[in-house]
Amino acid sequence: MEDVRDLVIIGSGPSGYSAAIYTSRAEINTLLISGPEVGGQLTTTTEVENYAGFAEGIQGPELMEEMKRQAARFGTEYMTGMVTSCVFSDDPETTPHVLTVDESTEVKARTVIIATGASAKYLGLESETTFRGKGISACATCDGYFFKGKDVIVVGAGDVAMEETVFLSKLCNSVTVLVRGDQESMKASKVMQKRALGMKNVTFLFNTEADEFLGDDLLSGVRVKNNQTGETQELAIQGAFIAIGHKPNSDAFVGSGVEIDEKGYIHPVDQSNSMETNKKGVYVAGDINDYKYRQAITAAGEGCMAALDAERYLSSLE
Repeated sequence: MEDVRDLVIIGSGPSGYSAAIYTSRAEINTLLISGPEVGGQLTTTTEVENYAGFAEGIQGPELMEEMKRQAARFGTEYMTGMVTSCVFSDDPETTPHVLTVDESTEVKARTVIIATGASAKYLGLESETTFRGKGISACATCDGYFFKGKDVIVVGAGDVAMEETVFLSKLCNSVTVLVRGDQESMKASKVMQKRALGMKNVTFLFNTEADEFLGDDLLSGVRVKNNQTGETQELAIQGAFIAIGHKPNSDAFVGSGVEIDEKGYIHPVDQSNSMETNKKGVYVAGDINDYKYRQAITAAGEGCMAALDAERYLSSLE
């Protein structure tokens, strides 16, 4: 097939770059399409202390740049742009998969790895953007240790919010949970609610929303508002964890033929055996598949797995 890539990777986070390192090193003609946020969500993270191999920690953007350089060393080519639509073939051996970049450029490939990730949902406050990475986070497992002994808030009412509350309560001086509705409206399971409510240093504020985040260079407070009475108060905090969910970046794959679940995630047909989706030669890796762990190192691991699967499939075509 003329002008057809052996492999195209969509996404430039830990899973995409890790996949590219493996496939390029195996001398597979690899093109990585970066997406709108080159380097993925780690480019918005300051210090990464839980990625193996960096005893003193490493800045998120630096880690992504090192991964990019490593993949380039083995021959990965890069395209800046956003995949806006796809048509996945039933028989990529004879008819390639077709990706459209920025609604204009067509890229054809025998195999594709989808590594577009999932974006954390935020509140949409202007002050929230100011302090993102400077006290505001969407991942307690990733960043909670930086707030050891400090006062923080958690925003959310689901199981993830309760899990983050319990996790932070073991590290922080105090955790205040902001719940937009009353206790009866909480989406979290009763077990998780009971666990979080039972922590001695945890306080719940119901019918309460964050109105504005406060501080100079770093977050130092939050103004909250009771949505029933209109009453406001300021809380002195050093950290805020937004736990209102994630949106998988799967819009470009609607109508492509690949199966997408009701929440927008894309999964392998049988992850215990392969990272291949329902479409032959199309693989998935990272947070677009994994809504449970959502760690850089697990995303990188899935990128490696998808790369090895793609390599084996391409070898079978020879």
